Amino acid sequence: MVNFRSNRYDILKKIESLDPETEYREIYRLMTTYEFPWDMNQALSFALFRTYAVPTIGSLLAHTGELIDRVQKRYDDTVIVLDAILEHGPSEGDGLTALRRMNQMHNAYNISNSDMIYVLSTFVVTPIRWMDDFGWRAMSATERIAAANYYRDLGRRMGIRDLPETWKDFSNFLDSYEEANFSIDAGGTKVAESTIELFTTFPPNQLLPKSIVYKMSYALMDEPLLKAFGFPTPNPIFKTLVRNGLKLRGKLVRELPPRKEPRWPREMPQVRSYPNGFDIEKIGTFPPHQTSSGEEVE
Repeated sequence: MVNFRSNRYDILKKIESLDPETEYREIYRLMTTYEFPWDMNQALSFALFRTYAVPTIGSLLAHTGELIDRVQKRYDDTVIVLDAILEHGPSEGDGLTALRRMNQMHNAYNISNSDMIYVLSTFVVTPIRWMDDFGWRAMSATERIAAANYYRDLGRRMGIRDLPETWKDFSNFLDSYEEANFSIDAGGTKVAESTIELFTTFPPNQLLPKSIVYKMSYALMDEPLLKAFGFPTPNPIFKTLVRNGLKLRGKLVRELPPRKEPRWPREMPQVRSYPNGFDIEKIGTFPPHQTSSGEEVE
């Protein structure tokens, strides 16, 4: 049996050789596509899921219908846009196009600055907490700093003001914002239910009864999130089994060799809307009276 433990941490060594204050984008790319590709995908999916429990966000998403009537495409578009920014950077080529598309979509609605900070906070904090609980290793201090700086840079390019300074500041903002704003809203609950229904179709979930996938999803939610959606408290034994199963997966992944090639989020089997490829300029939704080319129409 080949012993991979001697080189399992080679990518981490590369990450630790970089400066998280200036090379945060490369660090975040290595984290997402080499060190934690599956875990980052899961964590960021749950990061977005949390935002539905804030009524101003959940009700808006329900109103647009994108995460109810076209949930698979909306999921895929989010992955592809963020993937392009990660791969190419936000200042040129497809990365710049993706950033413009994202800003165009957000600017079509009256979204408060505080809600935008909160959504960004979930992207910083949820992966950190996921790796602490389920990852094959926890994020290093360098990675945590880089994640905060990556999303601070992205936030500035999105026009978000008063961004938290550090990953701990993001964490404190997230916790206080959820405590102040989580509450039951019919729209948010409907979007949450639609998203879990989508999860039931993802491999290998599609091999299980839908009711089990729903219960597994509940098992990964904290009590405030469950209450905000009006979801049932999971059976403690089942919850322990689900969470321990993910911890066991992390231990098994720890024994694998480091990845030799990147695994981009768009390559995950959950992304299924564009089997023949896509044009980043046409990804996502478009404001009324505007075509996918950006031209105004009567």
